[in-house]
Amino acid sequence: MGASASGSFYRAVWRWHFYAGLLVLPLLAWLAVTGGVFVFKDQIDDYFHADLRFVPASALAVRAPGVLVAAALAGYPGQVRSYTPPSTPTASAAVGIALADGRRLQVYVDPRRARVLGTLPEGGSVATTVRKLHSLKYFGPVARGAVELAAGWAILLVLTGVYLWWPRAGKASVLSVRGQPRQRVFWRDLHATTGVLVGAMLTFLAVTGMPWSVLWGAQVNQWANGSNFGYPAGVRVQLPMSQQRLADATPTAWSLGQARLPLVAPPPASGHEGHQAHEGHEGHGGQVQHGAAPGALSLDQAVLLFTRLGIAPGYTVLLPTGPRAPYSASVYPHDLQQQRVIHLDQYSGKTLIDMRYADYGPLGRWLEWGINVHLGQQFGVPNQALLVVTCLAILLLCVSACIMWWKRRPRGSLGVPALPVERRAMRTVFAMLFCGGLLFPLVGASLLLIAALDWYFLVRGGRAEVSV
Repeated sequence: MGASASGSFYRAVWRWHFYAGLLVLPLLAWLAVTGGVFVFKDQIDDYFHADLRFVPASALAVRAPGVLVAAALAGYPGQVRSYTPPSTPTASAAVGIALADGRRLQVYVDPRRARVLGTLPEGGSVATTVRKLHSLKYFGPVARGAVELAAGWAILLVLTGVYLWWPRAGKASVLSVRGQPRQRVFWRDLHATTGVLVGAMLTFLAVTGMPWSVLWGAQVNQWANGSNFGYPAGVRVQLPMSQQRLADATPTAWSLGQARLPLVAPPPASGHEGHQAHEGHEGHGGQVQHGAAPGALSLDQAVLLFTRLGIAPGYTVLLPTGPRAPYSASVYPHDLQQQRVIHLDQYSGKTLIDMRYADYGPLGRWLEWGINVHLGQQFGVPNQALLVVTCLAILLLCVSACIMWWKRRPRGSLGVPALPVERRAMRTVFAMLFCGGLLFPLVGASLLLIAALDWYFLVRGGRAEVSV
């Protein structure tokens, strides 16, 4: 490639790098701030909700699940949806209740004294609020599409940024910062050096954040799990399935976002007339209300079965929603190997599905591992520290880019980098970027839109020439 062609290609890459930054820098800054906070989700909820999540150590025995659920119902009558046993000697129990007015509450109960500690709206903890802000879930699917757009463009920003930094004839690239803060070269070096050092982690976060995206994530989830009722291909499900999805009832792993609950065959009435359908369901004058049919196992019996199966502490039990629904237990601890979902026949207690992390397909296992690192869970404190440093570096990238742009921006102009001498370079770079856009449809659509706008303003003579 000759000097002229090389220079033209450089300018074309720079022009698209500028467009990418213009499009996503505000979102990247938002994601860095909220993501850096969410890394400490456990510590946040432990601090803000300590009065609900913890109880004093005591020599008293833990009360039966039915007694604790009845205590919650006595204060908040409604339909019981879930029960979470205490995971440690000083943890509270949690009961999910749907109230008559449609609200859903998490009622926290002292497991030894059967005393209600307080409530939170379902998904209403401080950490969950931060997570919804991070994903823009509060603002609907269009806003969540913007997050997907930001993640895809962030990858292109890294690739084009590394190219711009890469040493070439007549130009030395540095991993140091020259000049003073009042000089543009200072901010250019700071931006380039930070980008090169943090680029790999930024790309990793963008890729591992994509599984939650509204379009790409949903399609990849369906593809990764096939048509096996939403379960990974490694899990053989030869059972009738309902239309109810596990994710509709409880937070679940990404790989199980589409997983359906199995259907239970009701037993002959004569064979179960003597069964104690509500054993352990009564206490404090209340009765556990849920969709289990007469002859079904009690909640106490179901919890005992789940415990015997060795599911990790911290699991949540979903109560049957009807005569053909199962008892389900799921747990997603920081240790991926302990992720597990179990569905039991509500009448016989027979295990219908017992799935662990090892049962996911190769793609599912890789993505779950990436998600776990993305959440700061896989390697403990070092994982959290790495993510915080990365988020701070992303903020520095955004700030330095804005200052660098402001310092070189011609008065009264947007300051778009000048067009290359050889216009074919623009088409070449666009074609290369569009190949990436094919992997991420929203990014591809935005590429076409930006290219159309660029062409429109060029036709009108709105060129912005700046020096390199």
